[in-house]
Amino acid sequence: MAHALIVDDDGDAAESLQALIAAEHFTVSVAYSLRDARRHVAMQPPDLVLLDLELPDGNGMDLFTDAQLVANSEIVLITGHASLETSIQALRLGAADYLVKPINLRHLQGVLSRVMRPAVLQAEVADLHAHLAQAGNFGHLWGRAPAMLPVYEQISRVAGTGVSVFIQGESGTGKELVAQTVHDLSRRRKKPFLAVNCGAISPNLIESEIFGHEKGAFTGADHQHQGFFERASGGTLFLDELTEMPLELQVKLLRVLETGRYMRVGSTQTMEADVRVIAASNRPLIQAVEAGKLREDLLYRLNVFPIELPPLRDRLSDVPLLAGHFLRAISAKEGQAKQFNAAAMERLCRYRWPGNVRELRNAVQRAYVMARGEIINEQWLPAADLPPPEGAEAGLAVDLAPVPVPPAVSAAFPTEPAAVPAESAGLGVPGLPARGVAGRESEPGPAPGASVPDALVLPIGCSMAEIERRFILATLQHYKQHKERTAAVLGISLKTLYNRLKEYAAADGGAASSSDAELGGRS
Repeated sequence: MAHALIVDDDGDAAESLQALIAAEHFTVSVAYSLRDARRHVAMQPPDLVLLDLELPDGNGMDLFTDAQLVANSEIVLITGHASLETSIQALRLGAADYLVKPINLRHLQGVLSRVMRPAVLQAEVADLHAHLAQAGNFGHLWGRAPAMLPVYEQISRVAGTGVSVFIQGESGTGKELVAQTVHDLSRRRKKPFLAVNCGAISPNLIESEIFGHEKGAFTGADHQHQGFFERASGGTLFLDELTEMPLELQVKLLRVLETGRYMRVGSTQTMEADVRVIAASNRPLIQAVEAGKLREDLLYRLNVFPIELPPLRDRLSDVPLLAGHFLRAISAKEGQAKQFNAAAMERLCRYRWPGNVRELRNAVQRAYVMARGEIINEQWLPAADLPPPEGAEAGLAVDLAPVPVPPAVSAAFPTEPAAVPAESAGLGVPGLPARGVAGRESEPGPAPGASVPDALVLPIGCSMAEIERRFILATLQHYKQHKERTAAVLGISLKTLYNRLKEYAAADGGAASSSDAELGGRS
């Protein structure tokens, strides 16, 4: 049975709260001061701490100095005056949520139903970071470019809390995927995640859709309708393109966020709103306020924790990884595996993607449909608008010739186009077959014994580390020591490439150092 500790100097309030929590099958103890609280924690570490801010011997926030308590107990603040400053401070110190006095029973029940030790959430986040390094995705988001790493860190920090999040980014950058990942890492994960595009709903119906309506509330309302707040109860409500919501409805939304209560259209009965709201917009927020598209008070109520997504043009090194991910998903859905050839991947890497990740996904799907065989070339892809890497010959920017595959290796991996993920093993461009491993080539291989220009021959028995080393160095040499282009083609970050070259130099001693100096002449 889970154990809760109430830290509150108000004896009557603590006694009432103790009875409510005990009714939810918790064991409960009460402390009336910080000193008393520390004694209780030492005697029986709690799963949940409900912490008042004003105590006789100090501020409740002082209890956050106990690292063991913060790591092993979910802490929920109890305050008579909730404020933006309190929320931010609580988030920074490690609080999961806060309850406003007088405590609402339904809100309390929601908190109790979601109790989860912080250490469990931290372990899940650590697993996601490990998966990011291996496969290239963090939850629903794909990409290892440096511009995405702060986004993953912010998601890791805010997901386990109950504070509001405002996601900013251009259309097509993946704002809903950020919201979904936050929800999946939160304590609300077992409840619904509901995504709503405020710009896609008629202004005449949006209030009814968000709050619901009673039968007969207006012409055509022939039955009672549950709104988004009701359907997402206990979970997360994602309001995309919030600046498209009418201003008069923004006032009502603000009221719900401040009171936790709302009414269906045509009703006189209030309902409890136990929902975490995540909002998003593709407009700069200050400009939206100045243009009269967003209420300033609503902005400050929702923008407790802002997350800004970079456009795809600022992380072009992720294009091969994303394109490969989309192509694998489409191939699995359609039942026919297809692969990009090198020229197609080069074209994808040299386009600025004004429509961001959504445009890339659509381009991959169109190219898949138009490709007659198993190989997708550049014919149906957007025209490149970035110059080729300096010193590259026309049509040879990413055209590494296929590696001859010994029969023994081909027989070992007969079914998969890439038995080891190319993006994690460093064996090639995501979306292209790992031709030195799986035995499938995007182009016909050379005849036995024929010379292959720009080929990399890997003997059977090579370790994965040695294969990665040889392939990285060969790719770097092929691109005239241009590290940025090499990292983009390999689907790794520039930092990862530098780290690999440094490791190779250290392992090979002075000879490798001088070789690396020659290879690293340009960045």
